[in-house]
Amino acid sequence: MLTDEQIAVAKEKAPTRREGHHEYNDCIRIAYEWLDAQTKTKNPVQRTRALKHIIEKWGGRYVSQTDVEVAAWLHPDIIGEYPRFNVSMRMTRPSARRLEGIGEAGKHQNYRETESAYKYSRDE
Repeated sequence: MLTDEQIAVAKEKAPTRREGHHEYNDCIRIAYEWLDAQTKTKNPVQRTRALKHIIEKWGGRYVSQTDVEVAAWLHPDIIGEYPRFNVSMRMTRPSARRLEGIGEAGKHQNYRETESAYKYSRDE
């Protein structure tokens, strides 16, 4: 699990397109776990997806675009810029176990994932 110290450094150094909006470090942890579960491609994908919204539905909590950008910067296997990371278009639904220990996960009921929310190719 990412430490508060690692996240603090990343917030300072990660290149983001917008001024950073971070409510909780747990939002970055949620985004990191989602990205970690995905199959990585050799190069960033050209098609875009609303990754922030997909991650929110999985994590059950609001996540900002800058949270996702910081999480991607922290991840050693992620390259590219939001929303064009080297994440396969065939998405993997991460295991709910990845959210254990992340206190803010599931805090926003209106962000809860439904079966029809997004099409995942496989479950972790």
